[in-house]
Amino acid sequence: MSRPSLPTRLYPALPFLVLLTAGAVSAQETAPTNAAPAEEAAVSALSIELNDVTPADGGCRLTFLVQNALGSDLTNLALETAVLTTEGQVQQVTLFDFGDLPDQRPRVRQFDLPDLPCESVGQVLVNDVASCEGLETGACEAGLVLSTRTDIGLIG
Repeated sequence: MSRPSLPTRLYPALPFLVLLTAGAVSAQETAPTNAAPAEEAAVSALSIELNDVTPADGGCRLTFLVQNALGSDLTNLALETAVLTTEGQVQQVTLFDFGDLPDQRPRVRQFDLPDLPCESVGQVLVNDVASCEGLETGACEAGLVLSTRTDIGLIG
C-alpha cells in the first residue's frame, strides 16, 4: 500500500499553509469567548433614568424610571445623591430610597426636593450606593447605568 505524497512543488509553501490554518482556527476559537462578556454586560445592569422633572409644592419633583436587570430582586436600594445648581454648587445632599426593585420589572419612583425650583437644578450626582440589599457587595455599583431624558444631568 503506497502513501499519497505531496507534490514537491508544495514543499516550500507548507510552513505558510500551517501558519495560515492555525491562525484561522485560533480566530474561530476566540470569537465566541469575546462575544459572551459583551452580552453579559448588556444584560447585567441597574438602569436609572431621570425621566421627568416637574414643579411640586414650591419645590421640584424628580421622576425616575428604574430597571433592575442584575439577575436577582433587590429588597432595598438607596442612593446618596448630591443636587447641584445650574452654577455647579451643591445645593443639598440626600438619600433617594428606591425601595424594592424586582428583577426584570421596570419601576417608577418620585422624589421631591422641597424649596428648590426645578429651573435651578443643574445636575443630580449619584455620590454613593448607600444600600443595595439582595445582591453581593458591589453588584449595584458595578451595574449602575445612568441616563436622563431631561435638561438636568444625572451623573455618577
